[in-house]
Parts: sequence; C-alpha cells; structure tokens
Amino acid sequence: MNSHNNQKKIAVINDMSGFGRCSLAVEIPIISYLRVQCCPVPTSIFSNHTGFEHYFFDDYTSKMEEYISHWERLGLSFCGICSGFLGSKEQIEIVEDFFKRFKKESTIAIVDPIMGDYGKPYGTYTPEMCREMKKLVRYADILTPNLTEACILTDREYEKTTGSNRELVEIAEELMEMGPEKVVITGVPQKSFLTNIICEKGKNPKFIKRKKIGVNRSGTGDVFSAILSADAVNHVDFARSVEKAADFIVKCIRRSIELEIPVTDGVCFEEVLYQLRQD
Repeated sequence: MNSHNNQKKIAVINDMSGFGRCSLAVEIPIISYLRVQCCPVPTSIFSNHTGFEHYFFDDYTSKMEEYISHWERLGLSFCGICSGFLGSKEQIEIVEDFFKRFKKESTIAIVDPIMGDYGKPYGTYTPEMCREMKKLVRYADILTPNLTEACILTDREYEKTTGSNRELVEIAEELMEMGPEKVVITGVPQKSFLTNIICEKGKNPKFIKRKKIGVNRSGTGDVFSAILSADAVNHVDFARSVEKAADFIVKCIRRSIELEIPVTDGVCFEEVLYQLRQD
C-alpha cells in the first residue's frame, strides 16, 4: 500500500490572500524552500488582505471539517502543525479538534496566536475568542506571540507593562506554564531595536536584537512562523532559528525599501529567498 507520509510535512492552518504577501501565500513557498512539504488548510480566501481599501472575502469555516476529514481518510500524518490567524470561535474549535486528531507524540505544534497589536486586540477578536485561544495554547510546543498577544493570554494590561527584560521573561515563563516548551515574544520595541525574547524549558532566556529599519509591513510574522516551523521539524536549534528568521526579515525589508515596494504589498521575500540557508 502506498504511503503519503514518506516526506516531512507541516499542516498550516491560515487564510489565503491572493495579493499582499501574507498568511499562506508567504508560508507555502518558504516552508517548501526549507525542504518540507507545506499542506495548507485555508480558513478563508481574500483577494488581497484587509490592509487595502477594498477586498474580496470568502469565509471557509463551513468547508473546513469536510476538507480535514478527507486528510484523515488518506491517513496523513504531520511532523508539524502550524496555526495562524483564526477569524471566529468556531475556527478556533476546529483547530483544537485538528490538534486532537493529528497531533502525535512526535508532532511539533506551532501556535501563532494572531490576536492583536499595539496594545489592542483586533476588531474581530471578542473576549470569548481570547478565552478560546488560551485553550489552543495548551497544545502548542512552540508559541510565537507579540507583546500585545502575550499580555492578552496572561491577562496583563499592556499599558502597565514596562517592557523591561526581566518582565518580558516573566511573561514568557508564565506562557510556558500554559503548556508550550518554547516561547518567543516577537518584535518588542526597545529604543531603536526590535527584540525577540526566547524562553525554553531548562535553558536560560535569550534576547535577539535587530536594528529596526523601515516601517511595519504585512506578512513579516508569517515569514517568521514559517521559518520557525520548518526549522523545528528539521531539528534546528530554536534560538538559532529565531536568529535566522530575524536576520531574514531584515533582508526582506531592506530589499523592499530598495525596490520601493508599497507597505501594503508586504515584503518581497522572493528577491532574497536564496539567502535563507538551512543549518
């Protein structure tokens, strides 16, 4: 009997934007370049992401269960499962069920809890969804929140957060108590730098700092999680993977500035993808 599981595979649960370089449109080529098969589970379809003044949108929630069931019938198994932006309580519940059905002892679960930024939840995120996301965190081996999301998950007030290294480590350790073995709080502004705070069970915390260049662009978080996901199933050291991702994003932004790529269009990672080397 033929097996569909002879190659490393990651199931990536996220939306698909046809233009704007974010979500699955970013994750599929980057994970593939790192020699892992990317198997997308679309949560919704956008013509272009919501940062544009107009867009087409199709909610895929009602189709996800049947889609996933066919994978189960095929007997698919995954080295990794990565979840991204989820648009409703129902979608969070579907992803939780996906973890229950497909996460084996050897499967690495990466949860990118895309819930908000700049101290506030996104408009689509209700208090109920925030509570449901905490349940999803229990399944994560790797968790990649920004500071806003880390505060939401730990019931902290963003406005009262000092952003000191000591406090950031405390927040990361509190997140680890919820289940993950590894946590990175991403892109924390510290003067002219962006800092990634890394905590792993049994290891000392690490701080990866990179000089901030340009302005925030869509899709950089998806670039980050794609690299971490592929590296995780390729057994790359976690801190090294975070460094690689941070360095690659800087290269992407720098090249986007050189080509005068509009901010809405994300980062032109295609121009520098060849520089993303495997360890």
